[in-house]
Amino acid sequence: MPITDVFASNVFDEAKMKEYLAKDTFQEMEKTIREGKPLNPKIAEAVAHGMKEWALSKGATHFTHWFQPLTGVTAEKHDSFLNPSKDHSISLEFSGKELVKGEPDASSFPSGGLRATFEARGYTAWDPTSFVFIKNGVLCIPTAFYSYTGHALDKKTPLLRSMDAINTQALRILRLFGHEDVKMVRTTVGPEQEYFLVDIEDYKQRKDLLYTGRTLFGAPCPKGQELEDHYFGTIKSRVQAFMQELNSELWKLGVYAKTEHNEVAPAQFELAPVFSTTNIATDHNQLTMELIQRIAKHHGMVALLHEKPFDYINGSGKHNNWSLSTDTGMNLLEPGETPYDNAQFLLFLSAVIKAVDEHQDLLRLSVATAGNDHRLGANEAPPAIISMFLGDELTEVLKAIETDQPYGQKKQERMRVGIDILPKIKKDATDRNRTSPFAFTGNKFEFRMPGSNSSIAGCNIMLNTAVADVLEGFADTLEKADNFEDALHTLIQETIKDHKRIIFNGNGYDDSWIGEAEARGLLNLPTTPDALPYSIKPENVELFERQHVLNKEEVYSRYEINMEEYTKVVLIEARTMVGMARKDILPAVSKYTQSLADTLALKKQTGVSATYEKANLDEISSYLDKAYVALQDLEGKVKTLEGTEDFEKAANYVRDAILPAMGALRKPCDKLETLVSAKVWPFPTYGKLLFGII
Repeated sequence: MPITDVFASNVFDEAKMKEYLAKDTFQEMEKTIREGKPLNPKIAEAVAHGMKEWALSKGATHFTHWFQPLTGVTAEKHDSFLNPSKDHSISLEFSGKELVKGEPDASSFPSGGLRATFEARGYTAWDPTSFVFIKNGVLCIPTAFYSYTGHALDKKTPLLRSMDAINTQALRILRLFGHEDVKMVRTTVGPEQEYFLVDIEDYKQRKDLLYTGRTLFGAPCPKGQELEDHYFGTIKSRVQAFMQELNSELWKLGVYAKTEHNEVAPAQFELAPVFSTTNIATDHNQLTMELIQRIAKHHGMVALLHEKPFDYINGSGKHNNWSLSTDTGMNLLEPGETPYDNAQFLLFLSAVIKAVDEHQDLLRLSVATAGNDHRLGANEAPPAIISMFLGDELTEVLKAIETDQPYGQKKQERMRVGIDILPKIKKDATDRNRTSPFAFTGNKFEFRMPGSNSSIAGCNIMLNTAVADVLEGFADTLEKADNFEDALHTLIQETIKDHKRIIFNGNGYDDSWIGEAEARGLLNLPTTPDALPYSIKPENVELFERQHVLNKEEVYSRYEINMEEYTKVVLIEARTMVGMARKDILPAVSKYTQSLADTLALKKQTGVSATYEKANLDEISSYLDKAYVALQDLEGKVKTLEGTEDFEKAANYVRDAILPAMGALRKPCDKLETLVSAKVWPFPTYGKLLFGII
């Protein structure tokens, strides 16, 4: 079936609305979708009826309010369309009230103290700007989730608020440039999704993968990613079949799955979509992660979305490509042919520069998780220090503005590679920087720090809020100016002077960058417990409240939830390590040493040389003893952590005591893997996991 027939076939999009809704009802819906107008409650009943008729025609039997609580995954509770009639027959019904509002239990999801067990009422409210879709025979209604007291308990509510904030302030700026036709400014996102695939039978034998999503033990295999032969390599047939099914299912849900390829590490892959409005892109990315995991099992594989499932090779990120666009089709981060003369672009660029510099802490903490802490800083993952890459041309443009010097526009070069038959390709104005956390890539910014397992809502909430706040200050200044052009020039110039420290076009992996960043006054927050406390700094709480994105109680609740999640994740990992070491690794190695000892004794009795057995027995026994000592130490520290009730002390204890103890246990165990017979090692090795799909 052609892609055009498949695409959005399971989505109640505008084409379906036009077919199933009355003309006036459709026009009201279109105003909400295209112009951001408030939903007219009078049309809910008619819309619900049209949705139900379409859903039934597609074989759906249930509906659900599909939402994104603070668990990191989506949630849904299914209700059938079935209703009993007085004559014991049934009718199929779906009301406007059921469409617009649901009532899940608010105390059973993370709330950071906003809800107690006896305060259970919560609400889900339909987000009409994100299309309803059918998944597994269920009509899924994208919704926001909040408590009886009105506090946001999800990721979507503050995301929508942040989108409103940046829309309001960007429109003020555009009015100053004479764009009276623009009705809405949207942030748009294209999140690249990286993941690993491993054979399901190997996965089942690894308790660490089952419980934590990453390998807690594992010596490096002889081949990793050194040859760089997996990147963009030929896709194996088994993986290609998985990708084909994945694409088909994503297209049915209206997800713009565009690019697929092998990533750098063995068994690692990437999927990238076309840009969408941020809340829709967030919904689509949640669906993408769900379908990657589900469809992989159809092909005898398991998808790993952990940020660092294997040591010694690349982790997986989720590059958040972010831009600003108007409903008239204008990209506000498009430099044009002459960026030096493009004042509107320079103003929005300056706003982003200032926002990233002033709110480094918020961007860093938006990607702070236990898993991402293992990933940041190497193997194409950016360092934990926030900086911006602009490239040579834009950096020179800003320098010329800062110093009031004329800028000599460079002619666009064409690539010359010495082969006449090849087309003469235009050379881009700037190179790429894979070590930069926040890089300008032509007409958008690529935020490379988010981990593959995270919702993109978090980083976009922070980015939208920070930029909205700067734009508000810019608008306040320019609206009061006597001479707009002079005030505009001065504002751009002063912003560049005040915030140029955040611009760094060099190698973020170079050891000297840490010292240089410190000299510039940039933050270095290497771990999650280092970063998260910045969320409750008074100035950040004031920022969120000023932009109406989060109130004080919501900010503090998220701080507590995220700190507790960090502790819980590592505690599960530590317990898993203890179990694997005590029940699997140490017994297997001990049994192997017994066989060595028996052989050694036999050879001694017969007077035969036993140099190999003696040397191996000594070395293995030495590492076995070290592993046992480390195991006992970790067990003691786990008990201490389990008795720590204060969430801040617990998170810091994880960072300072638990993680080092886990590393101390892993080291001798990984060494033992290289010393004992492959036949006795209790679970699949890195070589089997990374190269097991053939």
